[in-house]
Amino acid sequence: MSDKKKSSSTAVNLIAGGTAGLFEALCCHPLDTIKVRMQLHRKSGIVKNPGFITTGISIAKKEGVTGLYKGLGAVVMGIIPKMAIRFSSYEFYRGLLKDPNTGVITTGSTFLAGVGAGITEACLVVNPMEVVKIRLQAQHHSMSDPLSVPKYRNAGHAVYVIIKEEGFKTLYRGVSLTAARQATNQGANFTVYSKLKEYLTEHHTQNGNNGVIPSWQTSCIGLISGAIGPFSNAPLDTIKTRLQKETKQASAAGEEIKQSALSRITRIGKDLIKEEGVGALYKGITPRVMRVAPGQAVTFTVYEIVRGWLEQLPALSNKEASAFDE
Repeated sequence: MSDKKKSSSTAVNLIAGGTAGLFEALCCHPLDTIKVRMQLHRKSGIVKNPGFITTGISIAKKEGVTGLYKGLGAVVMGIIPKMAIRFSSYEFYRGLLKDPNTGVITTGSTFLAGVGAGITEACLVVNPMEVVKIRLQAQHHSMSDPLSVPKYRNAGHAVYVIIKEEGFKTLYRGVSLTAARQATNQGANFTVYSKLKEYLTEHHTQNGNNGVIPSWQTSCIGLISGAIGPFSNAPLDTIKTRLQKETKQASAAGEEIKQSALSRITRIGKDLIKEEGVGALYKGITPRVMRVAPGQAVTFTVYEIVRGWLEQLPALSNKEASAFDE
């Protein structure tokens, strides 16, 4: 791949990425709530784990349709910086990894740039957002009943209570698992998206369409690239959800039980397999794929459209090449 076309500036990546993330969150959050509830559900006796449709209907019936949007405030607070950091850091790492003489970036380097972007967003934004979101989603109170007062009233209140009761570091509980999940997600996501877009750009160039890819095709390649990550890291995501939902553990004497991050992860993984079998590590995989794949389709489509609009503004364009122009 050579860098010949006009690219996005950092400002364009920040604005377009943030806008794309906001649209993705608004479209797909109910599926994320269902996924979290499925991952937190504990099997008892011979009763089967509920499927994603049953889980969704149960939430809507008992907690109101708005119950499917629990934790959305935390996502909205974090989604714009998350997506802005994802796209801008990807471009940054990609620039470091390209051949300085030819401007060519290999498929392996594209993957590493995606991994770097995933780790960066996980550490800076995603993990605290996930802890707050999961605590809100785990509450079974009815959104329509004014007398049903939850422990965490909203995202801001949840942050306050978590820090007050458990300390600031609780917002970073499970950060290693989140970083691993985001790294594999974005490594696969950007690599597959870039290669498919490269192929389609070539195809449309040869067919006299100036290399312009229709929005529906951008959505399709975003859908394909987004579906790959969840299958590769589902166990990590399930253990992470359970870990971040946990509050402080106390002994019989009322003192807090001190556990390292690794011992917590190991304990949760072992208990999950022992009580419910290896298949429990893949709880919520259906709604997760249904959320992540269309979510990436929305993300990349909106990103491309908004980026195109912004680049019409002289103050926001520059001459460095972007992966999304190839």
